Amino acid sequence: MRDRWLLDHPFYRRWEAGELTRAELTSYAEQYGFFEALLPAFLAALSGQLDGAARELVEANLADEVTPPSHLELFERFARHYGARDVPASPAMSRLLDAYASVLDRGPVCALAGLLAYESQGAPIADSKGSGLATNYGASEDALEFWREHGTTEVDHAAWTFDALAALDPDPDEVAEGARLVGDAWWSFLDERELLRGELTSA
Repeated sequence: MRDRWLLDHPFYRRWEAGELTRAELTSYAEQYGFFEALLPAFLAALSGQLDGAARELVEANLADEVTPPSHLELFERFARHYGARDVPASPAMSRLLDAYASVLDRGPVCALAGLLAYESQGAPIADSKGSGLATNYGASEDALEFWREHGTTEVDHAAWTFDALAALDPDPDEVAEGARLVGDAWWSFLDERELLRGELTSA
């Protein structure tokens, strides 16, 4: 999935360079929140498809997501800082949510592979976002906490997801299918952010 390494995407490169407008950050927060709200339900459904060590690893990930303050609560602090509003899911975000539903429907191997496609990148992405927000965008400590937390916890989540997948002795083709479905959907979401660049102006 090196061709879907998200930090190579132009949108994240502009984030790191301090080139996003506040309106772009606001729009990003409005849309990313849909994924953050989905994740606990996805993990709960996935754990129901598993047993033994694999289930325990996914449940540990879920516990991290929902233990107060939950990751969604931390994300909402970031979103509020940038003035996020309640808006409908964008077309690309809707496709991303559908991709997670699709890998769940295809079984635990596809679902774990799809989960790993993003979580294997989660820590460096969070570190990059947090650093960019602190250096270039004047983010408050509340706005940074979500990203700083994920710079640490996503290391564990990726390891747990990898170990859960390995415990299933998976078919490599199923792994590739799940990873590709989710990886492509994340890339498409960032493509959408770039396409909106000209429409979003600073507040």
